Amino acid sequence: MAGAPPTDTDLIRRRASRAQSQRGTEEPPLIKWTLLTIALAFSVVFLLLPLVNVFAQALSKGLNAYANSLTEPDSWAAIRLTLTVAAIAVPLNVLFGVAAAWSIAKFEFRGKSLLTTLIDLPFSVSPVVAGLMFVLLFGLQGYFGKWLEGHNLKVIFAVPGMVLATIFVTFPFVARELIPVMQATGLEQEQAALTLGASGWQTFWHVTLPSVKWGLIYGVILCNARAMGEFGAVYVVSGHIIGQTDTMPLRVEQLYNQYQGAAAFAVASLLALLALFTLGVKTCLEWKQARAYELAQRVGQ
Repeated sequence: MAGAPPTDTDLIRRRASRAQSQRGTEEPPLIKWTLLTIALAFSVVFLLLPLVNVFAQALSKGLNAYANSLTEPDSWAAIRLTLTVAAIAVPLNVLFGVAAAWSIAKFEFRGKSLLTTLIDLPFSVSPVVAGLMFVLLFGLQGYFGKWLEGHNLKVIFAVPGMVLATIFVTFPFVARELIPVMQATGLEQEQAALTLGASGWQTFWHVTLPSVKWGLIYGVILCNARAMGEFGAVYVVSGHIIGQTDTMPLRVEQLYNQYQGAAAFAVASLLALLALFTLGVKTCLEWKQARAYELAQRVGQ
């Protein structure tokens, strides 16, 4: 009976099952500590030390120089442009990701496997190649170049091209997070809501969306992190115009090539802080999800 306290027999069975699963995963101490040492060593050498070095180099000339590097006009323009591109690309990818995931998870149609393959395409295509594809399409010598020039529209070496390149490289993140979640929830809740008289939109807003909110939030976080850190595709389509089409990653590369190491690391540290903030939000949400699941399990026992 739901909500009834577990009996002694139930507790004994759970403890026995837990002990059996633990015995099945136990390894000799030497193997366990060797694996832990390797994992920690790789984390320190390839993750922690480079991150610490970024902040050390950024602050090597003091806090005033650090602040001046970030508020310098060209760097500040790069920060604003990065946030602008992400603010446009991420909502568009959320719209596509929700629509694609809902279609793949809830419906059967011809070309379903092709759509799934296309969603994964940016994972296998180099960002530089993606940028070149947009240049071939929208550049002056591209398929639509003459038409765009005749209508005084500029895509390549301008913000629209940077947004298109960013959308391409971040294309899969929201959809790939939502598809397995929607497939796991099944159709029962939606069918029950429709049976009770709810419309399609009401079912989506009040049943489907709440059931996949964690997957959607994870997808948005990952998409936003990649959008702000993208370099290759944006580099090709931006033209690298100082103060106009430089994003933060491009600004870091430019400052470093100009032998302004402290300023380059200052902008890089801001990207690192954004990444750490994203990781912190993701960890917090995962903890809340685990707590909610644990609470639901307790209530159901």
